Amino acid sequence: MENGTFGGGIEVRAGRSADSAAITAVDPLAAAGDGARIDSIRRWLHQGALIVAEDSSGVLGYGVVEYTFFEQGFLSLVMVAPGARRRGIGARLLRAAEAACATPKLFTSTNVSNQPMQALLHALGWQPVGLVHGLDEGDPELFYLCPPARLP
Repeated sequence: MENGTFGGGIEVRAGRSADSAAITAVDPLAAAGDGARIDSIRRWLHQGALIVAEDSSGVLGYGVVEYTFFEQGFLSLVMVAPGARRRGIGARLLRAAEAACATPKLFTSTNVSNQPMQALLHALGWQPVGLVHGLDEGDPELFYLCPPARLP
């Protein structure tokens, strides 16, 4: 992935192992000591799957693009630090994931309860493509597909 600097001095780039502590600090689960999430962050960094958004203050958020979903791109997580939300960081991470995707399709998902993520996906033209029950009790997962014309 190429580095990209956006308005407001925000840069989106591939994550590096040196980012581990800063990424952990912006992720509420990891910051609270969730060992599984901390291990996942380390694994994603090692695999080159992690995209970081930062400005002069440090890491603002991250996204993870993996290829284990029917061998297609899957944006498995977008995390924006609570204090950095509503500043376009999520949109920048989604655009960076689109630019980095190495397959003809890129999917993502979010819970029905996650209205902000659904609004972001709709605003960026992602299309709803399915609903899965049983992952989180009482909160089905909505799946989305990136418009193919936006993938490299």
